[in-house]
Formats: sequence, C-alpha cells, structure tokens
Amino acid sequence: MAHNIRCLVTGVTGYIGGRLVPCLLEKGYQVRVLSRDTSRLQGRPWIDDVEVVEADVLQPQTLSKAFKSIDVAYYLIHSMSGNNSSGFHSRDLQAAQNFSKVAENEGVDRIIYLGGLGDPEDDLSEHLASRQKTGQVLHDSNVSVTEFRAAIVVGSGSKSFEMIRYLTERVPIMICPSWVYSKVQPIAIRDVLQYLVSVLEKPETKDEIIEIGGSSVINYADMMRIYAQINELKRILIPVPILSPTLSSHWVHWMTPVPASLARPLIEGLKNDVIVKDDKAQQLFPEINPISYEKAVELAMVRINTEDVETTWSDALISSKGNEQPVILKSKQGLNIERRIREVNTEPQQVYDTFSSLGGEKGWLTYNWAWKLRGIFDRLVGGVGFRRGRRHPTELRVGDALDFWRVEAIKPGKLLRLRAEMKVPGRAWLEFQSIPNEDNNGTKLIQTAYFAPKGLLGLLYWYSLYPLHALIFSSMIDHIADEAAKAK
Repeated sequence: MAHNIRCLVTGVTGYIGGRLVPCLLEKGYQVRVLSRDTSRLQGRPWIDDVEVVEADVLQPQTLSKAFKSIDVAYYLIHSMSGNNSSGFHSRDLQAAQNFSKVAENEGVDRIIYLGGLGDPEDDLSEHLASRQKTGQVLHDSNVSVTEFRAAIVVGSGSKSFEMIRYLTERVPIMICPSWVYSKVQPIAIRDVLQYLVSVLEKPETKDEIIEIGGSSVINYADMMRIYAQINELKRILIPVPILSPTLSSHWVHWMTPVPASLARPLIEGLKNDVIVKDDKAQQLFPEINPISYEKAVELAMVRINTEDVETTWSDALISSKGNEQPVILKSKQGLNIERRIREVNTEPQQVYDTFSSLGGEKGWLTYNWAWKLRGIFDRLVGGVGFRRGRRHPTELRVGDALDFWRVEAIKPGKLLRLRAEMKVPGRAWLEFQSIPNEDNNGTKLIQTAYFAPKGLLGLLYWYSLYPLHALIFSSMIDHIADEAAKAK
C-alpha cells in the first residue's frame, strides 16, 4: 500500500533507525535517510529503495537539503559518552535545536522522537535527564512533536540487552548493587517499531508525550534471572549495599562488549524506576498489545542463534570514534605501509570470502592468543577491547564492528578495509584485496597494514611492534591463502 507521507529518518547507522527504515518501506512510505557519513550505509539491503542525504545535525547549514518536501522527520539521534558527560549533554541539546529549527523553516509537519522513560520529578541521572530535555527542545519549536518515552529496548543487538545477556552468561555468581532492584518496564524492539510506524496514521498523537513499555514490570535482577532460565543457566545473585556506577561500569567493561564509557551513563540511570505511569499509549494505540519480557528475550535469542541480527548497538558512530571521518589512504610521507602479496590458486571471490569471514567466533586464523591479549591491553586503557565480535559470521557491511576494528570500505569480491578502534598513538588500518591475475588463472591476495603515527610516541610504537606485526601478519596471509585454496 503506497502512502503520500514522506519521511526523513535520522540515526540510520544506529540500532533503532537501522530497523525502522525497512519497516516504513514495507508499509509503502517514501523514505529519505540522513547520515553524516553515508559511506557507512553501503551494504544495507534497503539502500536502493531510499533517498540518501549526507548532513550533520551539529552543522545546521548542511540540513536544509535533508528536509526539502518532507512531511515527518524521525529524530533518533543520541550522543552518549561517559568520557565527557557535559559534552554529550550539550551536543544533544544543540543538535535538537538545529534539527527543529531547520524543520520549522522547511515546513515539516511533525517530528517523531524516541526518548527515555523516567519521572521528571525524580532525581534523574544526567543520561535520562538529557533524553527528556532533548525532547523539550524539540517541543519548543513550532513543529508538532510526538515524543515516545521507553525504558530498556529488548532485541538482538540492543546495548542494554547485550549488557544483561553477557553479564548473565559469563558470571555465574554476581555481586549486585542496589540498582538491580529498581523497577523497569522493558519493551521489545518489535513493539517500539510498531509504535514508530503506526503513529504516522494517527494525527491525534501530535504534541503528545507517550510512555511505552512491555507487559512486564520487573527489576534488573529479574531480567537476569529470566534470561538465565530461558537459556537454562544457573545463576546466583548476591546483593551488596554499595557499588558505585564507576565500579559497575568497569565491571561491565570487562564482562561485556560494552565499554565503560558507554556503560556508565546507562548504569547511572538504573537507580531510577522507569515504568509507564499512564495509559495514553493504550488509548491511542489500542491495536498494539506489547509482549512480555520473557517473550521478547525468546524472540531475541532466535535471532541471535540463527545469526539473523539486523542491526546492533555497535553499528552506531557513537560506539566508536564517532567524530572521525573515514580517511582516504594515500602513499605519502608520514604514512607507514606494510604490504604482503601471495598468489592463490583459486577464484578472487573465494579469497574474498575467506578474509571477509575473519574475526568473531572464527578468530584470525593464527596467533589468536596474541589478538586476544592485545584486546585485554586495550580494555585496560579504556579501549573497546576484543569482545564486540561481529554481527554475522560471513556477511559484512560498511560500519560493522569487527572485534577491535571497524569496517571502513568494502568492494564485494575485491576489497575489505578495516580501521583500528583500539587505543593506538596514531591511526591504523588493515586492508585485504583479491585481484584476478592477468591471465585469469588464480588470484593475487594483497594484505596491507597502514599506520599514521602521532608524534614520537607513534613512531616508537610502530617500530617497537614491527617484529611482532611482521610475524603475525606474515602468518595470517599464509593461512588466508591456504584456507582459500582448500575451499576451492
């Protein structure tokens, strides 16, 4: 069914936005997506069905083109980083102000915003308060706003759910601070998406704040216990009166793929009860019957176990070095290049399939202990570490997290370039290419490490680790070539 409503969706490299786009397309809506780095959208199955605009909400002069002829704009942007808490709060407010002002100037009919649950009369954490103040900035414009407020979103790949999942799976006996007994009303990702799509056909929801949640009101301890029961795990939770958010975030940092910088704002918000206080959602959306937490977990586990995870929290720019744009690599002074070449007696596609399946559960074919040790060192200094794995065992797309790398460029069957997100004194990349030989007999496998050192420390880092890198990278390209040839 075709609709005349033209939608602008932001946050499409993130968890919610990346899943909303195909839902809107399925219902027949016209969709334009906004991203400050459109190269990260390569490989999305819906990319050919949407209009793509590159713009940055923190640079209002870039936004007008995104709003031309748009009826409804989804604001699904949220910058969350514990490294500079005052910074993320001010950026959120400035971004919302820029967005709503340009939307007003361009005649947009409505903004739809997904914020956070929490009683504004409580002493809300900075994270939750920021979500609600962002909504207020949007409401202050002359554009109608529909603001949804939700607590934890449960789905394969969501940040909060991944925290619960990894903590429960990896820690059989857990020392629990008082926040695990705060009340929460988690909601399944499928229900969030249903609200976000259904609202387009309900003009009566304009200028409303609508609290949404699942059918279960529980606490965080219950969430872990229920997850354990569903997955047939025996877990013991031991309550303690005090465990600071800082200590808790570092615990999460080591036990899950979520770094402390992102975990701390979430954990600080767990002191607040986040439950639905009114029945407005039920009155306005009687056709939506949110499922229970148990059912949401079961559905998420089906996705995870069948390796059918559509988006993950680590897709978002904020989960990496979000202010860095991809770099176009050139051979020039100051860029160290380490290149290796092997001839492989098989087709280029087979070689590409081999190196594009590296990482995650499969590992890196050689010296996996060294890769894991590097990840441990990275966690020690506050980096992303090695636990993010990969979204899918064989499929990659631009923007995917891959252990402590980020997929920066892909040419299917030909090239894969990874940008390092571990802590290094400079910037680093690892690139693989599969090039057919001129006589079309076999493939040239090219593996290149690039490093742009920052100052003297960067040069010392490069040359001190070169012998180890030479050993590991030489072994890795040999193993890639061997595995590709065997799979012929």
